[in-house]
Amino acid sequence: MSVTAARSGPPWLRLGLRLAPWSSVLVIIVLWVVSTATGSVSAQFLPSPAAVVDSAAELARAGQLWSSVSVTVTRGLLGAGVGIAAGILLGVLAGFTRWAEFVLDKPIQIVRAVPFTAMLPLLILWIGIGEETKVLLVVLATAIPVYFNTFGGIRNVDRKLVEAGKVYGLNAYQLATRVLLRGALPSVFIGIRYALGITWAVLVLAESLNAVSGIGFLLTNARQYGQGDVVILCVVLYAGLGLVTDALVALLERRVFRWRQAHRGV
Repeated sequence: MSVTAARSGPPWLRLGLRLAPWSSVLVIIVLWVVSTATGSVSAQFLPSPAAVVDSAAELARAGQLWSSVSVTVTRGLLGAGVGIAAGILLGVLAGFTRWAEFVLDKPIQIVRAVPFTAMLPLLILWIGIGEETKVLLVVLATAIPVYFNTFGGIRNVDRKLVEAGKVYGLNAYQLATRVLLRGALPSVFIGIRYALGITWAVLVLAESLNAVSGIGFLLTNARQYGQGDVVILCVVLYAGLGLVTDALVALLERRVFRWRQAHRGV
C-alpha cells in the first residue's frame, strides 16, 4: 500500500503512519536500554535511561528542572522572536530594492562568516556578561538565516507578479508585503525553522558562560561534577525544545498553505 493510500485509510493505519518516522528513534532507545542493562556499556560512559529519568524526577521535585526550562525557553523565544522579525524586515528591504541590498547584504555576509564562538567574546567586551549578551547572541544567530531565506525567496518571485501589482496601483509597501513577501513565504518558513533549530544550539554556548539559571547552567555544573545522567538529560531537553518549536512552525506552515497541493512523497 502506498503512503497516499494509507493517509485515507482507517484510523489505526493513519496513526501508524504518523508514528513511523519515530521508529528509528525507538530502535535507538531500545539499544540504549539493552546495552546499559546488560552491562555491555559502562554506566560511567553512558548512564541508563532509568538513571536519566530518576535525575529528572529529583530535579523536578527540587523545582530546579522547571525553573531552568522556563528560563531557557524565555531566553530562546525572546531572542528568536526579535531575530526572526529583524531577519524578515532586512530581507524584505534588501530583496525589494537594489540600494538596500548594497547597504545591507555585505555587512550581514560578514556577520554570517564570524563563528559564534568568536562573536561571544566581542559581545562580552561591548555589553558585559549578562542576560543581554545571551539574548543578543540568539538574535544574531536567528536573524541571519531568516534574512537569507527571505531575500532569496523575494528574488525568486516572478517579476510578472510585481508588474501586475504596479498595474493595479499598489504602492511600494503593498508590493513588498502583499506580493513579494507572500510569494517568498515558503522560503521564509524554511528560514524560521532553521533559525529556531539553531536557537537552542546557540543557547548551549551562551548559557555555559557565567549563567546562574537555565538548562545550560545545569549542563555546565553536571559536566564539572561528572554527572553523566544530568548531562544527557540536558541534551534531551534541548533536543525536545528544538522538536517542539519545529513542529509548531510546521503546523503553522501547513495552515498557511493549506490550499497548496505540494508533493508529500510517494
